Amino acid sequence: MSLIQCNHLSFAYDGIFAAKDLNFTVNSGDYLCIVGENGAGKSTLMKGLLRLKKPASGSIVYSDGLTAQQIGYLPQQTAVQKDFPASVYEVVLSGCLNQLGILPFYGKAQKQAALHRMEQLGISHLKHKCYRELSGGQQQRVLLARALCATQSLVLLDEPAAGLDPVVTQEMYELVHKINQELGITVIMVSHDIRCAVRYAKTILHLQQEQLFFGTVEAYQNSEVGRKFLGGGTNA
Repeated sequence: MSLIQCNHLSFAYDGIFAAKDLNFTVNSGDYLCIVGENGAGKSTLMKGLLRLKKPASGSIVYSDGLTAQQIGYLPQQTAVQKDFPASVYEVVLSGCLNQLGILPFYGKAQKQAALHRMEQLGISHLKHKCYRELSGGQQQRVLLARALCATQSLVLLDEPAAGLDPVVTQEMYELVHKINQELGITVIMVSHDIRCAVRYAKTILHLQQEQLFFGTVEAYQNSEVGRKFLGGGTNA
């Protein structure tokens, strides 16, 4: 089943295209990795999928029952966010905000959901720890648990391994793969690491302002674009 269908999608800033004429589909259970060099339009596309950026042209069609508010999102962290003075539990629970509607307080369902996501990501023992005292890898697990609290079907990840050491980076990619395979959650991830993208993803969208490639990992590896970036040992 198609969750998101993008048709001739373009985004612009002050009349200059950041991404142009994109055509791709995200199916239920997919793991789409968006790759490309800096300035290729990856983060702009993520904002568009979240309806934080209005398309200059084209359309984004969501499946029945899926709204932008029901998509989990893990953005790139800023220095201010890394120093956030709240407990791990409070940060994870805040992912349930979109479920409250007009209610002023979290209910039993939201609290149970937060605890459940923490358990799934192996951070239950950090429940009462202050978020800003955690390591970078632990903070990313907390933010991923928070993103999962917002959704049952789709999560968007913008460079989730940025700034992490190689061992923790590998753990993060394995965790995202587990979320996709075992929990059945569709993943859309922006990454500079094309080799890891090919290892874990099911489909690849390669951008360079325009769409250079969209298709399966196998087709990407055999394409001219894929061979150029993978064969040259370049992480885009």
